[in-house]
Formats: sequence, C-alpha cells, structure tokens
Amino acid sequence: MKTAAIIAEYNPFHNGHHYHIEETRRQTGADYIIVAMSGNFTQRGTPAVTDKYTRTRMALLGGADLVLELPVLFAAGSAGDFAFGAVSLLDKLHVVDFLSFGSEAGTLKIIQQAAQLLADEPPVFGEILRREMQNGNSFAKARFTALNTVLKDPLPEGPNNLLALEYCHALCKRNSNIIPVTVSRQGAGYHDLSLTTTMPSAFSIRKYLEENHIDTVSDILSQSVPEAVFPLWKELLSKGHLLFPADFTKELRYRLLADSPNGFSAYADVTRELSDKITNNLFLFSDWDNLCTRVKTKELTYSRISRALCHILLNLHTEELSAARCTDYVPYARILGFKKSAQPLLSSIKKNSEIPMISKLADADRILSGKALSMLQKDITAAHIYECVMAEKCRMQPQNEYQRQFIII
Repeated sequence: MKTAAIIAEYNPFHNGHHYHIEETRRQTGADYIIVAMSGNFTQRGTPAVTDKYTRTRMALLGGADLVLELPVLFAAGSAGDFAFGAVSLLDKLHVVDFLSFGSEAGTLKIIQQAAQLLADEPPVFGEILRREMQNGNSFAKARFTALNTVLKDPLPEGPNNLLALEYCHALCKRNSNIIPVTVSRQGAGYHDLSLTTTMPSAFSIRKYLEENHIDTVSDILSQSVPEAVFPLWKELLSKGHLLFPADFTKELRYRLLADSPNGFSAYADVTRELSDKITNNLFLFSDWDNLCTRVKTKELTYSRISRALCHILLNLHTEELSAARCTDYVPYARILGFKKSAQPLLSSIKKNSEIPMISKLADADRILSGKALSMLQKDITAAHIYECVMAEKCRMQPQNEYQRQFIII
C-alpha cells in the first residue's frame, strides 16, 4: 500500500487543488491521499472563508481519502511552524511514503539544496542574514536573500517555493523517510487576481467572494471549482455561510482592549515593537484589515501582523508554541473526514502510528493529557469562536464542536 500526503488549507478548494491531488496520485502511484489541513484559521493569520468541515467535504469530493486537522497552534503560525507542525503530524503516522507539494520551481533539486543549507546553517549564511536584517528587511526577505547569495542556483521567489522549502527543511531535520515530490503550480500565480483561467488562485476567489454579489460569484465558481464540489458552493452562497477578517473585528477589538493594560508581547509572533504599534492604534482602526495596514512597515509585513492578531484573538502564547516545539510539535491526529474506501488506510494508521487518533472529542480527556490536551482545547476554542461569528452573521444557532461529526463519503 502506497500513501501520499499533502499539506493544505483549501481556502477555498478549487481546480488547481484537484489537479494537485490527481497529479500526486499519478506521479507516486499512491493508493491513498492523506491531507493535513488547517482548521478554521490559516497560516496567513486570517479566518478560512468557510468552515473546516465544509472544506473537508470538498477535499474528499476532490480526490482526498483522509483529512486530518493541523492544530491551530501551527496552522496559524509562521511558514516554519506551519511546515514543521504538519510534517511532524504526517511523519508520526508511519504510513506516509510521499509528501507532495506545489512549487513555482517545479523541480526538487534546487528546493532540496536550499533546505539542506537551512539545516546546515553555515557561518556565511548567518552573516548575510544578520546583515540583511540590520538593513531593515523582514526576516523572511533577509533569509531568502541570504539563501540565494550562498546557493549556486538561486531559488525563484514565490509563496509555494517558500513553503516547499520549509517542508523539505522539516523532512531533513527530522531525518524522515518520507520522500518529497513536487508538482509544478498550474494556472494563476498566488497574487494573480485574474479569474479568466480555469485554475485561478485561492486568493483571487476569496477577494471575489468578499467584494461581489452572490449572483455573479456563482458563475465564476462554476468554472473555478470541480463539478463535484460546486453544489456545496451553491448551498454556501444561498445561506451566506462565508467569513472574512472584517467579520472578526468586534471580537478582536474586545480582546485588544481587554489585554491592552499588559501589552501583547506574550502572544506568539508579537514583539515588543509590534505590541506598542498595536496599542498606539487601539482607538484608530476601523476593521482587521485597516489595523494591519496601519501597523505595516518594511520590517513588519501584512501577513506577520495578521498572524499576530490571530494569535491574540485565539489566545495563543509564545510559551505554548515554544513548549510544543520542544516536545516535537503535534501529539495527536484528529480526523476531520474520510472516504469509506479508506478503511484499510485507517487500520494501518491505527496499527503503526506513534500518536493517537482522535475521532470523538468526548474521548480526548481519556486519550490525551497535559500539553497535548491543552493543544487540542485550543483547537476547540478556535472552532467555537469561528462558529459564534458565523452564527451572528447568519443569524443562526452556533454549533458546538463537541457535537460535530466527522465527514464520511
């Protein structure tokens, strides 16, 4: 039995994601595809446009066999924490043969060379990194410059290349037996807002969903998502079950006001400088996006600020993240959904995995303890915050995470 894994957000799931799954299956000959997916909050520090159970169903209809939740502590983290958390989860299952990821580079050689450089950390790399940061560049930009200064063959810029680099770095540091596989990104680039292609970016779809009327959105989505997934979108659009950062402004404002006397530097990814900037804008911002824009500088990118705000909203602290890193990241595998035909895969995981599978939250207190249980409780709280905002926006009753059932198709 061959198994390939994909780390994803599917925010939202579209034709490009379907292509990636099918191409992964073709390249690897995998019998099963496991997806480690973000829950209701994403790596760029924003809420997912629709909830994790809906996105799980889309993924299964789009070709995945099993979807596991990446804990929010890593799902809403930096590229490094996102990658190391997801790779940790997949590696500990002891059933994954391949890790497949998209890249602008389209070739593994240059990505693996860069990953090995990160793992080795030669002195010249560190010197260039420090110099670039002293020149006022963000850590991500400084590191990328340092890499391409040292490497013989430069790694092209691109968000998929950055994550691919982190995935290979994590595999290298773990000395994992999982074989990396890359699929060249097809269709629009990440920041491309064009919707004329059948493979637009998730970013362009989110922007269109946020800024346009439901009637026009439906036509666009019919061309941009797999046919099997489109009926779910029609239902979502008819009910208005979509969320954007601005929808969380009230909750964010409350958390900022409540914590302002002590500052925000105890939260993950929040420096003293960033904490002060947030405090200075406490009564000036209009919504989530406006606060990020007000605080943004050359050194503090929009995504970095948005992640920090997400950590404040969800009560994710530096101390918790550091502890998780020190105890090898992810200590459980929570099932969000699977296909009935994947029963042999589930049996294999149950037999081989070094971490427990969580299918019912009611059993978590018995299965987990200490920091592992605390991490899961962060996932539950994040889900409840998301559900309450969705309920208020759509004027419905929020759903209790303890009563949610995983998806089976």
